[in-house]
Amino acid sequence: MTSTLDAIDRKILQALQAEGRLSNVELAARVHLSAPQCLRRVRALEERGVITGYRALVPPERLGYGVRAYVSLNIAAHAFARVRELEAVLRSFAQVLECHAVSGDNDYLLKVVASDLKALSTFLTDQLMQTEGVQDVRSMICLEEIKPAAPCPVDGG
Repeated sequence: MTSTLDAIDRKILQALQAEGRLSNVELAARVHLSAPQCLRRVRALEERGVITGYRALVPPERLGYGVRAYVSLNIAAHAFARVRELEAVLRSFAQVLECHAVSGDNDYLLKVVASDLKALSTFLTDQLMQTEGVQDVRSMICLEEIKPAAPCPVDGG
């Protein structure tokens, strides 16, 4: 995919990842294109699935989530037959911000938020561990965010 992105596409992606609310006119000026050319390129990037959406970034603590944790979990051997159903349940939990199938000692790694440690414990015990097929759950509490989620590098490296 990166081989089909030219230097202007990369500049557009870099600008939009840094500031998704740029108007088309502002974006065009930054990447040195006319507004119509810029709009065509952005739409083409969206149609090709290079740009999949636009979001507002809201720090969890601004919404009352004082605890972030990474939770690893394994599923029971008998649950592999219904793994997509289990994944749908994991996606349905509002507290789960991210869920990744991973290699290694665990099957999944989740990024979870909670208002406090008691709320995290309640979520883990009363919801996650009660999910059919979940066998082993381990959590790591985030003490400090050193580097927040960052834009993808667009230089191809």
